[in-house]
Amino acid sequence: MPSPRLLVLFGSQTGTAQDVSERLGREARRRRLGCRVQALDSYPVVNLINEPLVIFVCATTGQGDPPDNMKNFWRFIFRKNLPSTALCQMDFAVLGLGDSSYAKFNFVAKKLHRRLLQLGGTALLPVCLGDDQHELGPDAAIDPWLHNLWEKVLELYPMPPGLDVIPPGVPLPPKFTLEFLQEAPGPCSEEQRAARPTPPSPPSELQPFLARMVTNQRVTGPSHFQDVRLIEFDIAGSGISFVAGDVVLIQPENAASHVQQFCQVLGLDPEQSFTLRPREPDVTCPERLPQPCSVRHLVARYLDIAGVPRRSFFELLAGLSPSELERDKLLELSSAAGQEELAEYCSRPRRTALEVLCDFPHTAAAVPPDYLLDLVPAIRPRAFSIASSLLAHPSRLQILVAVVQYQTRLREPRRGLCSSWLASLDPVQGPVQVPLWVRPGGLSFPETPDTPVIMVGPGTGVAPFRAAVQERVAQGQTGNVLFFGCRRRDQDFYWEAEWKELEQRGCLTLFTAFSREQEHKVYVQHRLRHLGPLVWELLHLRGAYFYLAGNAKYMPADVSEALTSIFQEEGGLSGPDAAAYLAGLQRTLRFQTETWA
Repeated sequence: MPSPRLLVLFGSQTGTAQDVSERLGREARRRRLGCRVQALDSYPVVNLINEPLVIFVCATTGQGDPPDNMKNFWRFIFRKNLPSTALCQMDFAVLGLGDSSYAKFNFVAKKLHRRLLQLGGTALLPVCLGDDQHELGPDAAIDPWLHNLWEKVLELYPMPPGLDVIPPGVPLPPKFTLEFLQEAPGPCSEEQRAARPTPPSPPSELQPFLARMVTNQRVTGPSHFQDVRLIEFDIAGSGISFVAGDVVLIQPENAASHVQQFCQVLGLDPEQSFTLRPREPDVTCPERLPQPCSVRHLVARYLDIAGVPRRSFFELLAGLSPSELERDKLLELSSAAGQEELAEYCSRPRRTALEVLCDFPHTAAAVPPDYLLDLVPAIRPRAFSIASSLLAHPSRLQILVAVVQYQTRLREPRRGLCSSWLASLDPVQGPVQVPLWVRPGGLSFPETPDTPVIMVGPGTGVAPFRAAVQERVAQGQTGNVLFFGCRRRDQDFYWEAEWKELEQRGCLTLFTAFSREQEHKVYVQHRLRHLGPLVWELLHLRGAYFYLAGNAKYMPADVSEALTSIFQEEGGLSGPDAAAYLAGLQRTLRFQTETWA
C-alpha cells in the first residue's frame, strides 16, 4: 500500500507558521507518512478537491488580515459560487497563530475553519489557537493539539505493520546535500547576481532592487536613549512606485564578526563553494541562494544565525550530537516537559542560534554541512513604513529606523539584526547598496480632495503620516490633522521644521504631546481627549478618516478608549452606541491602524 499523502499548507508573515508547518512535516515523516509542506499561495488551490488530508497553519496579521503568502488563496476560498460539497472528501485541521493582545485574536484561523466546514470538509479537531502572549509561547497550545491530531491521523492511516514511530533523538535525513567544489568557481555567480542590471519590474523578494543608500542620518539628540535614523535610498531606474501607506521590505545581512564566529564553531571554510542538491523530488532549492554558492554568502546573507532559535533547532541538534552530556540537555530542552526551561534559557533572554551553538561546542563541531538549511531558518526581510512621497522626493525612498538595542540578563546587549545592520552602513565612506522591494501597507488614504484625515503617530509611528502629508499637500488636499507624541521637543521631535513650515502655509494642523516635559506624562490620547470637540466635528460632521500607527502594546487600546469617550461626551452616545460607532468606522475603513510589536 502506498504511503498516504498528508498536505500541510501555511500562511506565514514572520516565519513562525512556516516553522510550525516544517515541524508538522518532520513529525509526519517520523510516523511514516508522506508529507508535502507548501505556502498557500504556491499551491494550486483548485487541487484541494482531490486532497484527502490537509492541515492548514495560518497566522493572523495586523487587524485580522491574512498573511501576504495566502491572500490569493483567501480570495478564492471565499468565492460565493463555490458549492457546499466542494471539499466533502477532505479531512482537515486548522492551526492558528496569533497574539491575544490584539482584538482579532486568531481571526484568520477561526474564519478559515468555519469556511472549510461550509464547503463540506470534515474537521478532525477544533481549531488550535496558538498565542504569542502565553509565557511559553504558541507551543503551549500547539503541543497538546498535535498529540490529539496524530492520534486521529493514525486512526485513519495506521503505520505499516512492524514499523514504529522514529524517536526524537534519531535525526531524519537532511533535505539537501551540499556538494563542495574542489576549486572556487570563476567570477562567482553570487557576485554576478548581485551586480546584475535592473531586475524585472517590479522588484520582489526573489528579485530585489539594489538601492544606493544616499544618506544615513541620526535624528535623535546625542543624549537621547535611542538612536533613530532617517535613511534615504536612490530608487531611480528600479521600476518601484509607491503611495502613502505602502511599506518597503529590506533584506538584511549578518554581522561579519558573527559570520566568522559561526564558521569557526562549526569548522566551516567561508571561502569554500558548493552546489545545493535536493534529496527528495518535491523539495526545491531556495531561490534566493545562487548556484554555486560560497559558505560565506550562505552564512552572511541567508542563515538567520542571530535569530532566537525555535524548539525544532534543539531537537535536530540533539539528534546530531556526539556528546552524551550535551545530547541529554538538548533533548530535555526540546521535550514538551522542558518548555519552561527552554523559555528561561533561550526565548526570555533572547539567546541567539549562534550563542546556543557556542554553548554546545561538541555538538556544533559535529553538525554535518548538509543539515545547515534544516537547522537554521532563512533570514526574513524586515518591513518599514515608507516615510516620503515620490511627489515630494522623486526617485527617492526614505525610512525612519529606530535602532533596536536592549539588555537582557545576558552580558552582550541584544541588537535588532536589520536596524543594526542599516545603522552600520555609511555611504560617506563609499558606495552602499541595500536589497529592497515595496508592497502595499495596511493604510490607504481617501482620494477625495476635501475629506479630512486625522493621523495619530507617536514616535516612529509618524513615518507613514509624513508620506501622507507630503502626498496630500502636493495634490492640494486640505484637512491634514496630525497628533504627534515623543519624549522631549529637543531630543526626538522628528521633522519639527518641516511640520512648522507646513503649518505656516496652512497645509497642516499639528498637535503635540511631549511626555517627559512636565510632572505628569502627557500622551497623544490625552491630547485627543482635550480636543474632543474638534475630533467629533471632523469625524461626525465632515466625514474624516482616522489613522493610527505605532507600538502595538498599549497605545492602540488607549487611543480607542479616548475615541469612545469623545463619542459619549461630544456626541451624547451611550457606552454601547459609542463602541458600535467606532466599530462602524473600522468596518468602513474610516478607522485604520498600522501597529507593530
